[in-house]
Amino acid sequence: MTQDMSDDQTFEIFLTAPPGLEPVLAEEVRAAGFATPQTVPGGVTTQGGWPEVWRANLVLRGATRVLVRIGGFRAFHLAQLDKRARKFEWGDFLRTDVPVKVETTTNRKSKIYHAGAATQRIETALKDSHGITIADDAELRLMARIDDNFVMFSLDTSGTSLHKRGHKEAVNKAPMRETLAALFLRQMGFDGTQPVLDPMCGSGTFVIEAAEMAAGLAPGRTRSFAFENLASFDAAAWAQMKASQTSGTPLKQFFGSDRDAGAVRMSTANAERAGVDGFTEFTNVAIADLQRPDCEPGIVIINPPYGARISNKGPLFAVHAQMGEVLKERFAGWRVGIITSEPQLAKATGLTFAKTSPPVPHGGLKVKLYQTDTL
Repeated sequence: MTQDMSDDQTFEIFLTAPPGLEPVLAEEVRAAGFATPQTVPGGVTTQGGWPEVWRANLVLRGATRVLVRIGGFRAFHLAQLDKRARKFEWGDFLRTDVPVKVETTTNRKSKIYHAGAATQRIETALKDSHGITIADDAELRLMARIDDNFVMFSLDTSGTSLHKRGHKEAVNKAPMRETLAALFLRQMGFDGTQPVLDPMCGSGTFVIEAAEMAAGLAPGRTRSFAFENLASFDAAAWAQMKASQTSGTPLKQFFGSDRDAGAVRMSTANAERAGVDGFTEFTNVAIADLQRPDCEPGIVIINPPYGARISNKGPLFAVHAQMGEVLKERFAGWRVGIITSEPQLAKATGLTFAKTSPPVPHGGLKVKLYQTDTL
């Protein structure tokens, strides 16, 4: 009756992604050697055991979270949910000394439609059958999804969202999330070999992500994860996995600039903490004075202000027009990517865009990546 998939320790692993970027994450998952990645709404699925779960958290740059589907059963009413939840082999996954938060979602195709009541039954079953502590503020989340009368249990093995790499303290207003920056870089064809320049670098996210990718640094190398508090965790095997990650020293070809001196200081400090200060360079310069770096042509990627919360967007059109002029005049041979929620601002650059991405949620807005061919 209970399908708890723990016997062979192989699971369906669900890697969450911003809607619109699932195919880009699937490319990364495939390139990283995970088994049979499949694109689904909201993310990518793959198969694997606990080592693959740990590795996904450690090495994937574009995934927001790594969820593991640990099993489930059919339940047509709350009493049945209660009875079957008590028989589930929670001890294979959860520890009695680690608090758990239970979250339930239901849909109209199920006879159990009250998520709150379902959550209470599952919590009681966990406490009564295995002595597991329930806490609303627990870092470890057990998620129950009731769909067409089937109850599927998943564990969030990441904990804190994976965009928090663990080494970036200083951020500016409306920062680009690291996971999103990594996916946009991949969408532009960045493979670690091309120079990257962000002339409105803010806290340095694009430049630091690109430099880390080029150096082969695992994004999760300095942080902790929720899976470290699961019954299946093997600290020695995890330490060995982290130690086996190899990195190198790329060319110094990752550049950021900003007209705000504070942003440049912030970016420099963040690059030092990330260990990429040896091959990144940040300068305090306005777009009008931007000069082409002394390196091979590469990628210019910019997340300029959109003015979403500014009633008068007039000045932004002038900034975008100037930005386009500077890039056309000084960056022949480079490709440009501009992220914006405003098609008219992209148009104001005067650049010819060969590709436009699907809309992606960012900071309460829907943004698109506008890409040029070689200038």
